[in-house]
Amino acid sequence: MENFNWYNPTRIIFGRGCHREAGIWTAKYSRKVLLVYGGKSLKATGTYDAVTKSLKDAGVAYTELSGIRPNPRLNPVYEGIEICKREAIDFVLAVGGGSVIDTGKAIALGVCYNGDVWDLYGKGVKPEKKLHMGVVLTIPAAGSESSDGSVITREEGLLKRSCCSDLLFPDFAILNPELCYTLPKEQIRAGGADILAHVMERYFAPNSNNDLTDRLCEGAMKTLMKNLPVVLEDVTNYDAWAEVMWTGNVAHSGLLGKGRMDDWASHNIEHELSALYDIPHGTGLAVIFPAWMKYVYREHSWRFVQFGQRVFGIKTEGKTTDEICWEAIEDLEDFYHRIGLPASLRELGIDESNFDRMAAKATGNDGYTLGSFKKLTKNDVKEIYGLAL
Repeated sequence: MENFNWYNPTRIIFGRGCHREAGIWTAKYSRKVLLVYGGKSLKATGTYDAVTKSLKDAGVAYTELSGIRPNPRLNPVYEGIEICKREAIDFVLAVGGGSVIDTGKAIALGVCYNGDVWDLYGKGVKPEKKLHMGVVLTIPAAGSESSDGSVITREEGLLKRSCCSDLLFPDFAILNPELCYTLPKEQIRAGGADILAHVMERYFAPNSNNDLTDRLCEGAMKTLMKNLPVVLEDVTNYDAWAEVMWTGNVAHSGLLGKGRMDDWASHNIEHELSALYDIPHGTGLAVIFPAWMKYVYREHSWRFVQFGQRVFGIKTEGKTTDEICWEAIEDLEDFYHRIGLPASLRELGIDESNFDRMAAKATGNDGYTLGSFKKLTKNDVKEIYGLAL
């Protein structure tokens, strides 16, 4: 087990009806806030009305920034920063999924930074301060509601980059599984793949002697794989949604990676896909992760054997290590297929024409490698794109 330092200060408010408490929790920090959200669906479901009523009842004034789209862009971040500075707003309330939350985080950072907020994402400048912020989660997927990260895409050059800092943990996150009842199945599938990937990025570590977090990761994966098909079949199943929503939170809160050497190569490889082609991040991960597995599994094959045995119940007697590893990867692919996710880049309308460009962007044109399970160069990344075809 590696040395670690774990910190997660986000308060979780979980359960039925709790989104109606947004005003109560926000008022503990501010009486003048920026309300960040996506668009029509929030209003159509009644969530917008419930949240804004709670703000009014708590005496909290709000200014709105709406229209945040998936794979969040930098320009709305600039807009939100300008609003906060102009209106002397000192709190950001993000109501939505990961894109809305990541946008809110970037705004909260940018208001307190004397420069271009992109410096914190594209240039590695470390933030020193941000506004307080809260979250009402509507889509279990990104885990940004209690993570230390934010991902933003700069329109110029289509650069999708992250910023990580202890400052980025929201002050509170409200999680009501009932808010998931109206989600389109495409979002449910992609969100589930993102949650699963967050666990696997931590699980497929090159180091051993992590019995507790191995079991926690395996439990999270099995819980997600059991309950995601249930909510796809019955979108109003509260108990199954509660499991999915809580798994999504735990998957990216930092706990599952403690003592481990996280990988994150698949996420960085996929970021180039969703930046260039604007596909759902989770959908891209469902294609990239098995391709990454096929390319790297021989580096630490024991990890894939354990994955197959404990997560999929694979019987290993009489089988070679390669056979067990491939069976585990095929079982994962079968899960993705059963819930309706694509199996290849071609199914997404993506060919090999931009592989070299994306591999160069992902690795800084071989200026650095990706991952810890196997350190990947530009050529390695290009090969993985090829396996994903």
